[in-house]
Amino acid sequence: MNVVTLNNNVRMPQLGFGLWQVADDEAEKAVATALEYGYRSIDTARLYRNEEGVGRALRASGVPREELFVTTKLWNDQHGYDKALRAFDASMRRLGLETLDLYLIHWPAPKQDRYVETWKALEKLYADGRVRAIGVSNFTVSTLERLLAETDVIPALNQIELHPQFAQRELRGLHAERGIATEAWSPLGQGKGLLDLPVLAEIGAKYGKTAAQVVLRWHIQLGNVVIPKSVTPSRIKENIEVFDFTLSPEDMAAINGLDEGRRLGPDPATLG
Repeated sequence: MNVVTLNNNVRMPQLGFGLWQVADDEAEKAVATALEYGYRSIDTARLYRNEEGVGRALRASGVPREELFVTTKLWNDQHGYDKALRAFDASMRRLGLETLDLYLIHWPAPKQDRYVETWKALEKLYADGRVRAIGVSNFTVSTLERLLAETDVIPALNQIELHPQFAQRELRGLHAERGIATEAWSPLGQGKGLLDLPVLAEIGAKYGKTAAQVVLRWHIQLGNVVIPKSVTPSRIKENIEVFDFTLSPEDMAAINGLDEGRRLGPDPATLG
């Protein structure tokens, strides 16, 4: 497993296990399977309503806590300094953890205009040692630039929709300038046609890999942190088997050429 060193020197596995749209009981089983196959980074959120199941799986796994990297996120109805602190406490109770590895503001919810205030609560949690790193999710160039201008701690990471058809070059460039890690959600395009593109099958055939493995490898070679989701054991296993081959520069260029600027998920400018 490759690791990414965040801007505060915390080391994070580059490939993790996502849990969006996974029910609590199903999450417990899926996380157990992922840990068996070697995953050590688990990504959940208050919105997903599966923090308790994640916590049960972590405790039952026998994997030492220091080997695990756990991320959760603050939902849009919890913005504001005091509400964010209470939301963190509630997530920690559900997860059954004393210290979190990464806490994210899930969406900037700019119409609420409280994400700067909310970030200051995360800064306190970080200063108090309750979380090893703090970051954001779905922040755009404009919301991220405002956060950087008005607060003290640079986010360790921004988790964004990112896949070959929505490559987010401008935002990734800002991340690189400011030392912010890029993490991709929906890295495989949500099953909406990306993996059916012939070019990905052709590239995969050269390496004996699936289209999904080719796309995950593209993310890895770009330097993205990536969190594919599946509840199918064979897919969970397949998704982590991407560290035994390297895409050629020509293959990377072909995948880069798929970018259409096509967002599949909600628009961060309006959600929340």
